[in-house]
Amino acid sequence: MIRLFRHYIPGWFVALAAVEGLVFGLAMYVGEALRMLGIGELESPLRFGAFANASAFAVLMVLNFVVVGLYQRRMAEGASGQLVRMMIAFAFGFAELAVINLVFPGVVPWRRSLALAFPAAFAGVLLTRWAFVRLCGIDVFKRRVLVVGGGEPARRIIEGARAPGAGFKVVGCVPLGEERLAVEPRYVVEHNVIRFVDDLASERTGVGDLLGIVRDRDVDEVVVAVSDRRGHLPMRELLACRMVGVPVSDFHSFYERETGRVMLEDLHPSWLVFSDGFRGGLAADAVKRLFDLAAAGLLLALTWPVMLLAALAVKLEDGGPVFYRQTRVGQHGRPFEVIKFRSMRPDAEADGRPRWARPGDARVTRVGAWLRKTRIDELPQLINVLRGEMSLVGPRPERPEFVARLQERIPYYGERHRVKPGLTGWAQVSYPYGASDEDAAEKLRYDLYYMKNHSLFLDLVILVQTVEVVLWGRGAR
Repeated sequence: MIRLFRHYIPGWFVALAAVEGLVFGLAMYVGEALRMLGIGELESPLRFGAFANASAFAVLMVLNFVVVGLYQRRMAEGASGQLVRMMIAFAFGFAELAVINLVFPGVVPWRRSLALAFPAAFAGVLLTRWAFVRLCGIDVFKRRVLVVGGGEPARRIIEGARAPGAGFKVVGCVPLGEERLAVEPRYVVEHNVIRFVDDLASERTGVGDLLGIVRDRDVDEVVVAVSDRRGHLPMRELLACRMVGVPVSDFHSFYERETGRVMLEDLHPSWLVFSDGFRGGLAADAVKRLFDLAAAGLLLALTWPVMLLAALAVKLEDGGPVFYRQTRVGQHGRPFEVIKFRSMRPDAEADGRPRWARPGDARVTRVGAWLRKTRIDELPQLINVLRGEMSLVGPRPERPEFVARLQERIPYYGERHRVKPGLTGWAQVSYPYGASDEDAAEKLRYDLYYMKNHSLFLDLVILVQTVEVVLWGRGAR
């Protein structure tokens, strides 16, 4: 993992983007050189801007790949889905260059170069993706992790190693004391992941020569996954590993780094207090507020025609009100009225019982279903952003009735109200639509990660990924 502006980015993400950027740039550079050769101007390609054109093309296409979701932690789609996204990204690139050439004639004078560069870049990227898929599936390129502990935290780390795109593998699990019983033997037998090392155990700590185990198994990192550390940690053995250069991490920090969320199980307030993050202050708040005002104003200027058509469609369908106002819980628990285009029947909650939307919810109108799928129903919340009730990026605001129940059932749920709620958020781009207490708990993991590692860079990452969520209609109900 690479930490950039406090946000963890998978190393393969950076490596793949860099290699594909080189492929795009090389394809355009060769296209420019061949074009100049055809018109007799190949004496010095750099003099005619070939290098600048190639660099601009590379940056543009990598950004398009980010927008369509070709760089993300979880690549659930098969080869056909990835191919479709690549084709859309190239279509975006062609359309963007066409618009630039139309608005600024002469700025894009390399049409022949594009005719050569696009096929070459497409073929090069396909080859690069094939090579990366093969390499990422080889264990030798994954970090080798030794887990110290055998309880629920250890199980979650082991499951994380089996997830698609995981950058690490578990090469052993050293249980301590009674925790050796927490991981069921059938799990070990079925998946052949945990290898117990009872023959190396000692009566004093439950683990003997930990450094010897690290060396024998060529371990890259030791992760301490123990629920109760009091009197259980083999500190001398862990110190020996650390002193020879092997990183030692606690399971909460490891889980956060590898998954982009905070583990709620066995989470002690001390970890939140002493771990890095949760930085703020007047300067940070002022920068975020200025960013919100500028971005919300720009989005309103760009989307007002779409909003006008949406309002007309809502009114014409059943003659009911265009907007829907609902009380939500904001920063510091203060209630406010969120504004949305109405997507349900006016009598959706005539019985007074608040409820989450469900798949195929009969209360959603035909126009409302389309507005929800494209997220256009959320656009009026830009007014809430301009008022200062919401931010462009942050945890999504929830209804007071749900908040009261969730705060009783989910630890640390109330902490998400320390910041302004957002129009979009890390949970929204990382997890599908939630309509249960379990989904709310899972989203809280992402919300706490966002609050802990917030930066303007992370806000930009979330906004770019939101475009992908809208394009593919993920999580809409």
